[in-house]
Amino acid sequence: MKTPRASRLAAAITICLTGALSLTACGSGFASSSPESSGAGSGPITVLIAASGDAEATSVKDAVAEWSKTSGTEASVNVASDLAQQLSQGFASGKPADVFYLSPDQLSGYASNGSLEPYADSLSNKDDFQPSLTKAFTYDGKFYCAPKDSSTLSLVINNDLWQAAGLTDADVPTTWDELEATAKKLTSGNTVGLSFSPEVARVAAFFPQAGGSLLSADGKKATVNSAENVKALTFVKKMLTDGSAKFSSDLGAGWGGEAFGKQLSAMTIEGNWISGALSKDFPSIKYRTVELPAGPKGKGTLQFTNCWGIAADSKNKPAAKALVEQLTGTQTQMTFAKAFGVMPSVVSAESEFKKAFPEQEASIAGVEYAQTLPSQPGAADVLKDFNAKLATLQASDPKAILDAIQTEMTATLSK
Repeated sequence: MKTPRASRLAAAITICLTGALSLTACGSGFASSSPESSGAGSGPITVLIAASGDAEATSVKDAVAEWSKTSGTEASVNVASDLAQQLSQGFASGKPADVFYLSPDQLSGYASNGSLEPYADSLSNKDDFQPSLTKAFTYDGKFYCAPKDSSTLSLVINNDLWQAAGLTDADVPTTWDELEATAKKLTSGNTVGLSFSPEVARVAAFFPQAGGSLLSADGKKATVNSAENVKALTFVKKMLTDGSAKFSSDLGAGWGGEAFGKQLSAMTIEGNWISGALSKDFPSIKYRTVELPAGPKGKGTLQFTNCWGIAADSKNKPAAKALVEQLTGTQTQMTFAKAFGVMPSVVSAESEFKKAFPEQEASIAGVEYAQTLPSQPGAADVLKDFNAKLATLQASDPKAILDAIQTEMTATLSK
């Protein structure tokens, strides 16, 4: 008869072999009675991150070094070239980093096989995190890891093209009809009124505006082909068909921010990370951000985040948790915000962030009503196929696309 630990190991090996998880979690971090798993321990801390650039890497290294100096615990930061792969390899080798960036779609896989330490409920600042972010990193009733920052989608507007079209503040679109009308006025020559990336991470922002979602409230049932989502995707197709909007790929751009920076579009739908990209690659572009226009059922947007994961196999979990408390503190998050443009994950930093970054008020406002993309095991593969189908939207039936994804998502959730 297999022991419980052996059964968990066998189950995890099966998961790895079948590739059921998009980011294979072949970890050895199964709950056990070993001293390491009890929370006691000592020794150096390793931190694995994926940096958007030198500013982020330097800021995190500085923050960790400061904590190391005051705590007396040795700590080092490694910047991954491929975070998902290196994280998976660390678990597979039984030597994962103690603390690491973790995305919502990775949570269920690593949590379900015991590779993650469910520590966040014991943080002193656990009630300070945005509720939607806490929900994103809660699995099987446990708040696993502390959200490190947040981003929501907003409408980004080119000020010069806006003025050239004779538009004023009164023309800022607040409804779908106004969005379409404004996009048409901004479409001229080689510039289209609105452009965004051909992916569910942008298009699905229209779903809650029509009253839809990809999953039921409890996350157990697929709602991809609801009448509300059909209405939303039909609206997106209409804008693509009438020429007032184009996918960034159809403009020869790699993403919406690039199309916007090159002035191939006058408006785009992006997160607050676009500020760093524009200041670096297109510093002459003057722009503003506003909340996404409301649909027939109100406002809607998507939220993106990562958390600070702690390995269940860490030999110094108390120190790892103390480090995360430092990194998610109000002042450290504001330091990160000023250094590389992220939005803090804690409510206590909201007023200071708004004062420091008034141009990002729309991103903060979106936190209240934002939805997140499905993170259940296998959902990443479904969303990948969704992206492929969305690329053909202009020549396809919106309901047929949604019906196909509904079938895939339902099958995934039933596993």
